[in-house]
Amino acid sequence: MRAVLTAAFETDAEARLVDALRDSAAWLPALSVVAEEDGRIVAHALLSRIAVGADPALALGPVAVLPAEQRRGLGAAVIRDVLRRAADAGERLVLVLGDPAYYRRFGFVPATPYGITSPWSGLGDAWQMLALAGTEAHYPGPWHAF
Repeated sequence: MRAVLTAAFETDAEARLVDALRDSAAWLPALSVVAEEDGRIVAHALLSRIAVGADPALALGPVAVLPAEQRRGLGAAVIRDVLRRAADAGERLVLVLGDPAYYRRFGFVPATPYGITSPWSGLGDAWQMLALAGTEAHYPGPWHAF
């Protein structure tokens, strides 16, 4: 997975993030997804455990696809798969930091209007949430995600 991230983002910072997540008890390997072709990982979407206030939630990211494999729908496929797995496991809320136009197709909406803030300021609409099936659509805030 580290090789996919390094190739996709071309920086070591993201690769170190994946290493830290995979070494953390917060990483949920049963819900995270990798796409393989010819025995090699070509894309992945990782989920980790976070909290919104006292409520458990998930963080989506990083999502990466090898550059040579991009534009084939692999990124969207692994995202849809992790979201399905999360819903099937009874999870209620997924947060992501990313391009609002991209993540809107999966149902994500800006989190701030729902009172869900992050430890980082100035994220605007890039801080997004997805309420999974059975989750209340309104989150009375303010909530702070960790």
